[in-house]
Amino acid sequence: MASPQDELVELVDLVASFRAHLASRARQGLVGVPASPSPRKGVTGSPPTIAETMEAIFDDGQVPHGGHGLTALREEIGDCQRCKLSQGRKHIVFGVGSPEANLMFVGEAPGADEDEQGEPFVGAAGQLLTKMIKAMGYERSQVYICNILKCRPPQNRNPEDDEVVACSPFLRQQIAVVQPRVIVALGKFAAHYLCGENTPISRLRGTWRTYHEVPVMPTYHPAYLLRDESKKGEAWSDLKQVIARLTQIGAR
Repeated sequence: MASPQDELVELVDLVASFRAHLASRARQGLVGVPASPSPRKGVTGSPPTIAETMEAIFDDGQVPHGGHGLTALREEIGDCQRCKLSQGRKHIVFGVGSPEANLMFVGEAPGADEDEQGEPFVGAAGQLLTKMIKAMGYERSQVYICNILKCRPPQNRNPEDDEVVACSPFLRQQIAVVQPRVIVALGKFAAHYLCGENTPISRLRGTWRTYHEVPVMPTYHPAYLLRDESKKGEAWSDLKQVIARLTQIGAR
C-alpha cells in the first residue's frame, strides 16, 4: 500500500502534468479541457512508465525529445515559487549537458557555487564529478547533470520532504524528455528518491536498481568523496559497472 507521502508525490506530479497540459493547449490557441479525454494510463496503481509520463506532460503525446522538450519544461518552471526555497535562492539551477544524453547524473540540491552561477555541480564537488565523468570517457557536455531540488537549501542543509514533493515532478519530466539509458544517483537523497527505498547509501551503492524502467546505479556523492577519499575506489567500481552496462546496450 502506498504511503501518504507517496500518494502526495503522485498528486503533485499529476497537478504539474496538468499545468503543462493546459499551457501547451494555450500555446496552440485552445482553451479549457477536452470534452472527452482518453483514460489515463497506469491507473491500476503501478508507477507510470517513461512513455506514460511523457504522454502526461505534452498535449499530443509526442514528446519533444532533447533540447526543445527541456526548453518547454524550463518555461513551465518559470520563476518558481512552489516551495519556501524560492525565498532565499539567487538562481534556479535547472540542469546542464546534452539534452539527448545516454547517461544522466542526479544529485540532491545546488550548493552556494551552483546557486551563484545557476549551473549544477560547479563547486569543489562538481570539479570532482567532472574528473569522474572524464575517467569514464565522457565530457560534461556529453552527459546530463541535474538535481532533485532546483534551488539551494539554506546553509546547504538536507532537502526537506515538502521541498522534494514540490520539485521532484520536474526531475521526473527531465528524465522523460532526455530519455537516458542509465542514471547515476549521486548520494543518499537522489538514491532514496530514484530507488524508492531508504536503504543506507553504503548498502545501496554498487547494486543496480530501476526508475521507471531506466537502470539506476547508486553511488556516493562527490562531496562525500571529498570528505572520505577512502571511498573513491568503491565509487569508481560503481562507475565501471555503468560503463559496462552502457557498452553492453550499445549506448557508448
